[in-house]
Amino acid sequence: MPTKVVKKTKKVAAAPYVSKPPPKKVDNPLIEKRPKNFGIGGTVQPKRDLTRFVRWPKYIRLQRQRQVLYQRLKVPPAINQFTQTLDKHNASLLFKLLHKYRPETKAQKKERLKNLAEQKAKSGSDAQTQTSKKPIVVKYGINHVTSLVEEKKAQLVVIANDVDPIEIVVWLPALCQKMGVPYCIVKNKARLGMLVHKKTATAVVLTGTRSEDRSSFNSLLDSVKTNYNQRYDELKRQWGGGVMGAKAQAARAKAEKLKNKELAALM
Repeated sequence: MPTKVVKKTKKVAAAPYVSKPPPKKVDNPLIEKRPKNFGIGGTVQPKRDLTRFVRWPKYIRLQRQRQVLYQRLKVPPAINQFTQTLDKHNASLLFKLLHKYRPETKAQKKERLKNLAEQKAKSGSDAQTQTSKKPIVVKYGINHVTSLVEEKKAQLVVIANDVDPIEIVVWLPALCQKMGVPYCIVKNKARLGMLVHKKTATAVVLTGTRSEDRSSFNSLLDSVKTNYNQRYDELKRQWGGGVMGAKAQAARAKAEKLKNKELAALM
């Protein structure tokens, strides 16, 4: 029987996929192309962050340098204690209380004296014998504060943490501790200054409170004594600073890593 011969036919390869050419963008002849030229006398330069190149005022440079030095150098405990400020919650309660006992302004004092003089003129010599009760207000001024603490008339001393030079108040916590007067350290001398109608105040003193504020004042005193007076010996031993910069820390870490690698190879 004759064998069948199967003819092999070559399959024709499929035509490659031809992508359609994108449609040509037709430029509007009415709109003229104006490429930006950032050369001299050309287009205005784009806005960049030039903070690094700013020449800051001298007082800003000094306070930044001081901050870096306090981090780098070893800070003795007497100065380092001023970094331990009152927490935000207690500080807000304290300033709310102190705001009620702000001293009178010059205008208020002038008005009060004027009214007093008018009363004296009306009633004659009888008004001179009447003595008005001394108002309870916040006392300020470092010499006045010192004398009140020494006489044990102060019930609470509030010291600013950013006094410059620090020598003005550096001895005040030790004096308060010796005389058994509660003290605390708060942020911002300008905030204390606002209480007494001044730009800044190094320290303020409260010598008493009215009966309606007695309970809130006593609870505040308890937290102040816990954080400062009772921790005085602990704070007296705490040194600050000694924190190196990022580059120095990286170099130290690299040297430590190399040393550990050498020790591992020897073992």
